[in-house]
Amino acid sequence: MKIERLEISLYRIPTDKPEADGTFHWDATTLVLVESIADSGLRGLGFSYTTAAAGRVIQDLLAEVVIGRLVEQAGAAWQDMVRTVRNVGQPGVAATAISAVDVSLWDLRARAVGLPLFHLLGAFRESVPIYGSGGFTTYSEAELIDQLTGWTGQGISKVKMKVGKDWGTKRNEDLDRVSAVRHALGPDVELFVDANGAYSAKQALDMARRFAEQRVSYFEEPVTFDHLDQLAFIRQQSPIAIASGEYGYNAYDFRDVLEARAVDVLQADATRCLGITGCLQAANLAYTFGVPFSTHTAPAIHTHLGCAVPQIAHLEYFHDHVRIEEMLFEGVLQPQEGYLWPDTDRPGLGLELKRREAERWRI
Repeated sequence: MKIERLEISLYRIPTDKPEADGTFHWDATTLVLVESIADSGLRGLGFSYTTAAAGRVIQDLLAEVVIGRLVEQAGAAWQDMVRTVRNVGQPGVAATAISAVDVSLWDLRARAVGLPLFHLLGAFRESVPIYGSGGFTTYSEAELIDQLTGWTGQGISKVKMKVGKDWGTKRNEDLDRVSAVRHALGPDVELFVDANGAYSAKQALDMARRFAEQRVSYFEEPVTFDHLDQLAFIRQQSPIAIASGEYGYNAYDFRDVLEARAVDVLQADATRCLGITGCLQAANLAYTFGVPFSTHTAPAIHTHLGCAVPQIAHLEYFHDHVRIEEMLFEGVLQPQEGYLWPDTDRPGLGLELKRREAERWRI
């Protein structure tokens, strides 16, 4: 079978409440969907959480190097897509565009042989532990606690909340909210925090020590991923684990953060880091450095990846993306005692677009 065409659809889904983290506010999320269609009529589905401009990158640059290839040539297609965006710049929008196409090609390949994607990739395990993620800085204390305890009520024993409100200028409020959450959760639930790069290095180190007093075990992106020297400094001094990597766009970004000894946990996002192919590279790098690996958001994609990498700490069960994936797709997985289990009876990612319902959000 050969790839006959790519179909691109764009969806913009409003949030259910105003949302913000330490450095950004948003009221909607854009999903770029790619369907790779073979000359047999078989379809593969992939997507990325990005901007509508990624759709133009796919249409104007990527489609021509993918169309006409054999379905089995996903690796060669990936390589040519990476080369094609050289002059427009690979990190950012182009990387998310490549990611969506690459995911769709892997989904198509798995469907062609009738296997769930994690079996095609080579399964190391049948399920992946998750942590509930949201806890936005715009939430009231009551809303914050309600969301996090909702996850623990489903048997999810790890949860994450946002800190660093207003670029780290509300640190006392951050501490009060963490304290309130810890009291509500009790001592047995593992609590993570995510600053989205809001703090300076010295602020972050001070906050890490204060968070440790509330038995926070995982501090994500205390400073921006761009400053590996600062991230490494914090990691060396922090009493709790430091995680980062969601803004890694290729294997070289992940190599650099690992060589800098800047994280205790490496994160990667297949909707940003050049798809399934790129995320596997990140996971293998983490494995060779002996650093735990975690995936960022997009649980419908990362469940399969999490089952097919050498080692995995957990994947992020992110409020926005769980909600969007349930709205747009059939076959979305439900947590079972803190784990996601791919459906072995459904080929590929196991997803089907709810075409009629999705039209409501199409742009």
